[in-house]
Amino acid sequence: MRFGLFGSQKKENLNRGLEKTKENLFHKISRIVVGKSRVDDEVLDNLEEVLVTSDVGVATTLRIIERIQQRVARDKFLNTQELNTILKEEIAALLEENNSSSIDGFSTDLPQKPWIIMVVGVNGVGKTTTIGKIAYHYKKAGKSVLLGAADTFRAAAIDQLGIWARRVDVPVIKQQMGSDPASVAFDTLGSAKANNSDVVIIDTAGRLHNKANLMNELSKIKRVMEKVIPGAPHEVLLVLDGSTGQNAFEQAKQFTAVTQVTSLAITKLDGTAKGGVVIGISDQFKIPVKYVGIGEKMDDLQVFDKYEFVDSLFTR
Repeated sequence: MRFGLFGSQKKENLNRGLEKTKENLFHKISRIVVGKSRVDDEVLDNLEEVLVTSDVGVATTLRIIERIQQRVARDKFLNTQELNTILKEEIAALLEENNSSSIDGFSTDLPQKPWIIMVVGVNGVGKTTTIGKIAYHYKKAGKSVLLGAADTFRAAAIDQLGIWARRVDVPVIKQQMGSDPASVAFDTLGSAKANNSDVVIIDTAGRLHNKANLMNELSKIKRVMEKVIPGAPHEVLLVLDGSTGQNAFEQAKQFTAVTQVTSLAITKLDGTAKGGVVIGISDQFKIPVKYVGIGEKMDDLQVFDKYEFVDSLFTR
């Protein structure tokens, strides 16, 4: 198991971004081991409560507790001072078994060109901001990027994507509010082919109040893209707001029910003590977490590495 392979600045940013979650966990764990020299049933019962209330999720918490119980049975004696280290090791091992992260960077060769990414998620989770930051990182890595404003339900969404396109200095294909989203996707992929773009990122509407309409819309966009570029979209990225805790689980359930999500981005982790949600979502949905958002700066969107994430969470 490898820990500590990030560059120093990137690791420092991750540590800073997870500070609230880390302090929350350390505070709770330190309380449950007061006066205890060994990890016993009472400590494990209290640890279970700590993890659940830290938004790790019930099912994943039970799996973690079971792993630690097996370790206690095997080793006979576990010192409570080692609890953070034990947690770090067992959670990383759990995520390793599930293949729950994707650590392909922006500089790696693309499996196909153009590489089409369709981005989904409810309004307010940081979807458009995430698109802008992904575009920035791909461009920084020397790839040509094209954006498609297929969230035509809100004028603000089109405008916001346009602002990010200017900020990152990449082109964007857009139409008027109320236009057919699939038509925008069609035009975007046509432009990508004509201009030999490397990466295409398509924004989509985020309303969930009518799941049938959402499913039909996303399916139509995918069908139209497939006609222009066979196999498109190559990636369906679901953006979730980590600060919403258990609500992020619910959003993941709903979106994975209506479309085939292939990767996850979990945002706004710097402003919350609910960073444990990343562990639960990684484990429960068996969909790779590709990015985590740990701040407002461009470089505060990081490619997710499960080892470095868990290390930052449980190391002072």
